[in-house]
Amino acid sequence: MPKLPGIGQKEAVRVFTKLGFRVVRESGHVVMSNGSTRLTIPRHNPINAITMGAIAKDAGLTPEQFRSHL
Repeated sequence: MPKLPGIGQKEAVRVFTKLGFRVVRESGHVVMSNGSTRLTIPRHNPINAITMGAIAKDAGLTPEQFRSHL
C-alpha cells in the first residue's frame, strides 16, 4: 500500500467529514461514524502514514482516493 502523507488529526477529521462521517465521540481519539462504519482517529500530529492508510481502507477508500480529498 502506498504511503499517505503525514497529516494532522484535524485535517483527517475534515476529510472524513466531507465524505459523510460525523464525530461521535472525542477523547484520546476521535471516533467518527457514517451510520454503518466506525473510524477511530488518533490525536497525533502527524498521524503515522501506515495508520492513516489503514483508517482510509476502513472507510472504503484507496490511498489515492484519500489523497484526492486533501
